[in-house]
Amino acid sequence: MFEHIKNRFPFPKEKWRKFLGSFERMEVPAKTLLLKEDEVSCNAYYIEKGMVRAWYNNDGKDVTFQFFLENTMFSSLESFKKGLPSMVSFETIEPCVLYKINKPDVEAFLDDVYENPELRNLFMDALFERVFDYMKHFFSFIKDTPRQRYINLTKTKPEIIKRVPQHYIASYLGITTVHLSRIKSKILKERLE
Repeated sequence: MFEHIKNRFPFPKEKWRKFLGSFERMEVPAKTLLLKEDEVSCNAYYIEKGMVRAWYNNDGKDVTFQFFLENTMFSSLESFKKGLPSMVSFETIEPCVLYKINKPDVEAFLDDVYENPELRNLFMDALFERVFDYMKHFFSFIKDTPRQRYINLTKTKPEIIKRVPQHYIASYLGITTVHLSRIKSKILKERLE
């Protein structure tokens, strides 16, 4: 199940065994809150099956910030690393099979990663991929119309379009479900012409 991670980080087998043995398997239903906004994150998660969303409360309105699919690790990084209250909540969208690991076990693993320059660079590249994803999403709100954001999402992350309820997609795009419905209707109408 962790083949995707093993392939990215060429670690000695005995260290992999120790690291993978630190994970706890969990099967959780949809709509399970894994971390609440303002709580301190003590765990990181790996998704074997299912989907999770990151969201925050904006004056009583639920705003979806990011989606995590299979073969992805996630945590509230700033909270997990610095012990600060999380700025987001994590909630399962579908029934999920997750693997949970606690902070001390992750820190022990990272100590080994940091000792090896090649592994450190690979780890930093993986971390920056997530940062770049955040940056692209942020800049799309500045430069793209809601229609462009939706079209980009359909091209870059079609799984989200297929599996995520429309109200979460609308929230992620920064629009109402009515606006999303209009965008989809116009796109469909243009394709039929």
